[in-house]
Amino acid sequence: MAVEDLNVYYGDFLAVRDVDLQFGRGEITAMIGPSGCGKSTVLRCLNRMNDLVLGARVEGLVTYHGIDIYGPTIDDIEVRRRIGMVFQKPNPFPKSIYDNVAYGPRVTGMKGNLDETVEKALRGAALWDEVKDKLKQNAYGLSGGQQQRLCIARAIATHPDVILMDEPCSALDPIATSKIEDLMIELTKEYSIIIVTHNMQQAARVSNRTAFFTAEADEAGKRVGMLVEFDDTKVIFGDPNDNRTEDYISGRFG
Repeated sequence: MAVEDLNVYYGDFLAVRDVDLQFGRGEITAMIGPSGCGKSTVLRCLNRMNDLVLGARVEGLVTYHGIDIYGPTIDDIEVRRRIGMVFQKPNPFPKSIYDNVAYGPRVTGMKGNLDETVEKALRGAALWDEVKDKLKQNAYGLSGGQQQRLCIARAIATHPDVILMDEPCSALDPIATSKIEDLMIELTKEYSIIIVTHNMQQAARVSNRTAFFTAEADEAGKRVGMLVEFDDTKVIFGDPNDNRTEDYISGRFG
């Protein structure tokens, strides 16, 4: 995937300006930065989730395998099937564990054995052994970490290429967070992952490349999100090229 000259508006408000990014296959890309710098806004542009926000407008180019996903003939539902999303707070449906995972394949009309699809997704999310004997139980009975892994299973059940994760561990304890991080690394064997996180240690642990965003005042005094630096994670955390990156990483601001 790639982003070129991306500008995002909410009504007349320019939320993010002039973003250029490229996302590698089989990699984890982390987006970090202080609150309000546009990280989640950019993430939601990558599978057209901002289409669901009243007044949101996206300018620039967002391409998936070279195809503009905002093109006039592109089906936004198909975009979201190929580019799945896991949200900040675990959000299982008020259904059984099985029906949560089966939901996507059912609504998209996927062919094949549904039981096998559900099992494969749960195994892919490292959850099968914990839930295989209670698939008909309500998903709300799972722990927070299990619910988040269930949401990951639900995302991969439709066979996406890319998984977007918006602060996927912020509501979890350290043990559950560690499991999700291990899972993310394992999933890169089949998927590309793009994660927004406020946890810089997490970005340093799991990502291949890191994009640092900040927000600065425009001529009217309104704060606008912008990309400061994008490089290999070891460069961003070890020898960044921009003083603003170094100040954020070292805790001098943000």
